Amino acid sequence: MVAGRREASPQAIARFAGVLYLIIIVFGLAGELFIRSGIVVSGDAAATASNIMETGGLFRAGFLTDSIMFLSDVALAVLLYVLLRPVSKTISLMAMCFRLAQSAVLALNLLHYHAAIILLSGTGNAAALGAEPVNALSSFFLELYSHGYDLGLLLFGLNCLLLGYLVYRSKYLPRFVGVLMIAAAFVYLLGSYVRFLAPQLVGPIAPIYLIAVVAEVSLCLWLLIKGVKMSEWERATGASLSAG
Repeated sequence: MVAGRREASPQAIARFAGVLYLIIIVFGLAGELFIRSGIVVSGDAAATASNIMETGGLFRAGFLTDSIMFLSDVALAVLLYVLLRPVSKTISLMAMCFRLAQSAVLALNLLHYHAAIILLSGTGNAAALGAEPVNALSSFFLELYSHGYDLGLLLFGLNCLLLGYLVYRSKYLPRFVGVLMIAAAFVYLLGSYVRFLAPQLVGPIAPIYLIAVVAEVSLCLWLLIKGVKMSEWERATGASLSAG
């Protein structure tokens, strides 16, 4: 009976988590830098609409990249919970819940993204509207999509804060990565609140997101290449079982 409940090794879990994190980072950057940045023209609804219609397949690929991101994030949330529950089951569970909530927000937010191309395709009720109202509405939905993404990052910021604490306390993952993830948490929280409460500062604070990129890439590569320190993992899991 015990043998039938045997779980994957922590190293295998860590490596798989690293792979998923890499997928999230690559597809996230691809969607933002290579798809939307070349299509969406800030403050110009007509130009944005024209770009979407000229590169419809590329625009739809943005839906694909985002969906792969949040699907991978759901699995990653569970794997990180398994890796970090020896430190604290309660905090690890909280971190997982915040990450899953973020994934749900991003999944629903994709409807705003897709609404833009539905309108511009001129199908259904959109056909009764003129070109200018359709262009304006499609840009409005893309703006909602952008704000929805930042709403998700509020939840993700709390996930990073808890995750950073768990990594720092774990001893089987490096403390400097924990510190970086805590710093990333404050970046995401600040950036998202600025978007909603002081939008005029979005541009000036944009460079601070580099801290978050460094933090997430560091955690991703450590999981993928190094995994966990087995001696500390066994000590932590032993202590956890004794406490239980």
